[in-house]
Amino acid sequence: MTAGSSDSVTKLLPMVFADPGEALARARALLDADPSPLDASVAHQVIGIWQRDFGDLRLALRHLRRARECAARADSADREADVLATLGVALVHAGRTREGLAAFERGVARGSGHTRARVLYRRAYVWWVLGHHREALEDVRRAVPVLRQADDVIWTARALTLRATVHLALGSVERAEADFTAAEALWDTTGQEHDKADAVESRGLAAFRSGDVPAALRLLDEAEERYARLGTPTFMLNIRRCEVLMAAGLAPEALAEADAAIGKLDGLGGQSTRKAELLLAAARAARPAGDPHTAIARAALAVRLFAGQRRTWWETHARLVLIEARHAAGRGSGRLVADAAAVAAKLASFGSPAAPEASLLAGRIALDLGWTADAERHLAVAARSRRSGPPLARMTGWAAQALRAQAAGSARGVLEACRRGLDVLDDHRMTLGASELRARATEQGAELAALAQRASLVSGGPRRLLVWSERWRATVLSTPPTRPPADPELLSGMTAFREIASRAEAARMEGRPVPALEREQRRLEREIRSRTLHMRGEAPGSGDRFDVGRLLERLGDEVLLVELAVLDGRVQVLLCGRGRVRRFEAGLLAEAETEAEHVQAGLRRLAHPGADARLPVVEAAGRRLEELLLGPAAAQLGGGPVVIVPPGRLHRVPWALLPSLRERVLSVSPSAGSWLRARETAPPPDGCHVLVRGPGLATGGAEVPELAARYGCATVLEGDGARVPRVLEELDGAALAHIAAHGTFRADSPLFSSLRMADGPIVVHDFERLARSPYRIILSCCDTARLASVGADELLGLVTALLPLGTAGVLACSAPVNDAAVVPLMLALHKGLDAGLSLAEALRDARASLPGDALHQATGWAFSAFGAA
Repeated sequence: MTAGSSDSVTKLLPMVFADPGEALARARALLDADPSPLDASVAHQVIGIWQRDFGDLRLALRHLRRARECAARADSADREADVLATLGVALVHAGRTREGLAAFERGVARGSGHTRARVLYRRAYVWWVLGHHREALEDVRRAVPVLRQADDVIWTARALTLRATVHLALGSVERAEADFTAAEALWDTTGQEHDKADAVESRGLAAFRSGDVPAALRLLDEAEERYARLGTPTFMLNIRRCEVLMAAGLAPEALAEADAAIGKLDGLGGQSTRKAELLLAAARAARPAGDPHTAIARAALAVRLFAGQRRTWWETHARLVLIEARHAAGRGSGRLVADAAAVAAKLASFGSPAAPEASLLAGRIALDLGWTADAERHLAVAARSRRSGPPLARMTGWAAQALRAQAAGSARGVLEACRRGLDVLDDHRMTLGASELRARATEQGAELAALAQRASLVSGGPRRLLVWSERWRATVLSTPPTRPPADPELLSGMTAFREIASRAEAARMEGRPVPALEREQRRLEREIRSRTLHMRGEAPGSGDRFDVGRLLERLGDEVLLVELAVLDGRVQVLLCGRGRVRRFEAGLLAEAETEAEHVQAGLRRLAHPGADARLPVVEAAGRRLEELLLGPAAAQLGGGPVVIVPPGRLHRVPWALLPSLRERVLSVSPSAGSWLRARETAPPPDGCHVLVRGPGLATGGAEVPELAARYGCATVLEGDGARVPRVLEELDGAALAHIAAHGTFRADSPLFSSLRMADGPIVVHDFERLARSPYRIILSCCDTARLASVGADELLGLVTALLPLGTAGVLACSAPVNDAAVVPLMLALHKGLDAGLSLAEALRDARASLPGDALHQATGWAFSAFGAA
């Protein structure tokens, strides 16, 4: 490093990013030993770096100023230049930009040769922090040859990593990947563990920029594990993961991560620059998370911090988020149009990939105000991004093009732009292996789907509206999910999760406290979910395209399919069958949702004996629901079988309660396309019957022994035999499965919705491991038909996990039911199945066979047949 320093002291500086804790301890020990000014300068600098990056920024500045004083006393120009560079970084991170840049000026002037190259590298880093990307590239360009010539592996690798990061900010993904690859090869020759973790994090960012969200999540998780082993904070990683989570449609998780990191940073007294970036990440996440007011507050504070730090590039991006949040909160004005246009121009001058987004925003607000000429000007600029760039940037361009066509009155132009934009999102969605990510990603196409539906209603009639209603409905079910990998750690995690969940349930039943067990269960859930989100999609294309003609042919003259679309808050009823599609207008979706909640509350009360007086109230609510959901279409249903295709927000409606549907063959499907696939699914030629009885049922699963006697050769799993691995083994490829077990729906994490087995819960993630789920499956317990509505119009839960895996028919329950009343319903249902009826036919007859009291009527209404088997 510098003449006069011992070898051991010289090694302290690189040790900060190889073993930070050990470096800090040695530096403190060195200061206690009354070192020379030169050695004291190194020790204070090491402590300053540690506090700057992992601790209290005020302490960092104090130690770095002492380091500079010691270097001056030692009369070492290179030592002083090196400290000035470290001090300059700390000052900029503290928001004191002018002082920080002045320190760099002095450092560049004082240093020579190799030392000056290191100073230039750190000034390039500061330029990147400030958003001055061209200046950053210039300083790196000057530093790299000198560092290479000096055979300085560590600093060359750092410089290449930084240059790659700047290229990413400018949208040059290929250049970035080349530099990341070169840097990683150098890091592999060193023991710089923190720098290696940073390289993995940077590769995660590169994967995200190239559109590979699963790889990005995997690499960021790996980097976090490396940082955790070193005991260092991960604020930059938190910011990057927020960006990836947002792209994956996980805005609430991104907001929670950003807010938690802000709290941790404030507790440490950490970098003001990082706090501003975390506030910006939180603001970006809050708006799609449905909290525009939080987005406004976070973005406004970020704008103030960035302005005070003289970080114009960042400030401009924060202003874009602030304008978006104000627009989402219902604020629209000419001033907001002007602000969005100014932000768009500034972002374009920076070469920022966010510039089209700002132009789209300006055009959107102008359209809301009726300023068509201004809107056209801004939207035309935004539309240029539709031809190239990452998927979400192209989506922005196609959204702008669709709005332009809508303003010009061209329904054909709207539909073409929406088709092209949704094709882009389809391609992106199919790179995601996890069904949860696929479902949530559809939210990014919701506006295009709604625009297309409006245009098709105006120009193309009911058939075209049906096509567009199907275009973005239940798309996750159009292709089987990617099988979870045969990952030993994932399988081990699932086993541990089951054990902990089982112990927690037993403790609750015994009245013992369970906080520690619940904490461990949540930790395991996070670990399992994280690993499943890493899966890449395997299915090419975007699944089957919906064909109205094929649907009508399959429906024939007897069956009617009723698809409910929602346009501008009102339910549109599409009645399909007998060779045509007809449209009827029904009530407001919000009113129907409220009425559906009243019905659910009524069914919960009727699940208990002695509630007969509530029956007329529930039936009256069913009549109101019919008027709101079917309107005049109810009189056109005839007497044949009906398939209901509701929007996701109405999945809990007990459809058999509606008067016109009560006594007919009725099934429910997430989409018309899903019903078609179920209708065309052949039963397994040699499939068996499987009967499963889980623990803790009030009746002990009383129907199972009688069903075992009926079927004779059925496989019966009960007691200790009903353990998850055995149950999954028997379910795979079965012709019919009947599971009597307690069901738990998890609104917070729908893929952990479960059925209780002898060794713990069997969850949706388990069902996704099946090669082929049972052709028919009957879930005779509460809440098994409850689903989480996510994305544009997607559903996550037990039922939707089974349908893409080979199940053609599911019977499940959307409300709490009386266990004893379920037994006669199930026995009557199986009697119909044994006679060759479909699930829907057998359920209709089973309901009719029940006693007429409120308890049994409510039990029958709570169950629905899904699919077409």
